[in-house]
Amino acid sequence: MRAGRFTLDGSDPLEAHLVLACRRILSGVRGLIGDQRLQALVLGGGYGRGEGGVLRESGGDRPYNDLEFYVAVRGNRHVNELRYRRGLEALGHILTHLADVEVEFKITSLSEIAGSPVSMFSYDLAAGHRLLWGGPGWERATAHHHREEAIPSAEASRLLMNRGSGLLFARLRLESDPFTAAAADFVQRNIAKAQLACGDAILAERGNYHWSCRERHRRLGELPAPERPPDFEAILRDHASGVKFKLHPQCAGPDGAPDRSKLAAAHAEITKRLLALWMNLESRRLGRNFADALAYAADPNDQCPDTSRTRNFLINVRQRFDAPSGAATLWRHPRQRVCRVLAVLLATTDPAGNEAARKLLQGQLATEAQSFADFVAAYEALWRRVR
Repeated sequence: MRAGRFTLDGSDPLEAHLVLACRRILSGVRGLIGDQRLQALVLGGGYGRGEGGVLRESGGDRPYNDLEFYVAVRGNRHVNELRYRRGLEALGHILTHLADVEVEFKITSLSEIAGSPVSMFSYDLAAGHRLLWGGPGWERATAHHHREEAIPSAEASRLLMNRGSGLLFARLRLESDPFTAAAADFVQRNIAKAQLACGDAILAERGNYHWSCRERHRRLGELPAPERPPDFEAILRDHASGVKFKLHPQCAGPDGAPDRSKLAAAHAEITKRLLALWMNLESRRLGRNFADALAYAADPNDQCPDTSRTRNFLINVRQRFDAPSGAATLWRHPRQRVCRVLAVLLATTDPAGNEAARKLLQGQLATEAQSFADFVAAYEALWRRVR
């Protein structure tokens, strides 16, 4: 295990706790997979990059973010998932209690990493991680993922798609009764993620992304005026709030849950801002202007033009996705449907009361849903399969 901190300013007991948690996790993974097949065990996410969240409580500092581990196993990934996935899930469940935060595992292999194109995720992992097990093979496999300028501009839209999805799920929590501390924490967390994502997406679309959230904020503030999108000052202010929450989150406790009305106002504001920026970036990426979110969702053109038609067809057939607009859509990536539906759900407060929105959602989701909650449930099932 390499030296270095998990957090910027967490206490020594917190750092020691995370070191011990990583040792236990490494021991468990080695015992499950075996040293002959295990190629590397890597901690990614904020703690892997040394910018993990520090939750400050009266009893001392605690971790806040998930511990995200990437398990490189020799051989075919699909076979390895069948062989080890359940065991790793059980191990993660046990170790979550010991680590005091969620422990997640993702199975991969060095050959898969070496052969995959650069993405925002692969860049983040290659540029900032903690190698718990493995030799130089990991660095060789990730060598080409260190170039932030190679991140495709479509990754910016994908980031906003995922963070917009979080806002959608948070809206359901805001409307739930009773409004618990856990629900408040979920809403706070997704608002902060969306605030961070807006600034990050601007940088990624321009090839200026960086693995450190602090460095990203500095770069965002230095963006030349001609490159600044509408409402930039608010986006920059939001980004600062997102960085602050990422490094020093504030979890709603049972006696101090934030006021629901204030959270709802913050949620509505960032939802509007993220949707506007997303439509702006999509117009630039696709070379077409959209009057509004519904026009974007109803646009007949392919919104994932850089994907392989053959691969898209195989994905749709293998996943048994329905073709919402005829057989032609089987040749398009199913993420297109996610984008169309999300744009409408973020923009429409009452899809059942808007006939055009309702018909589009029902067609894209292959559902007879009428209520907002039912549309979101159908959307989430689709999103989780293609994100």
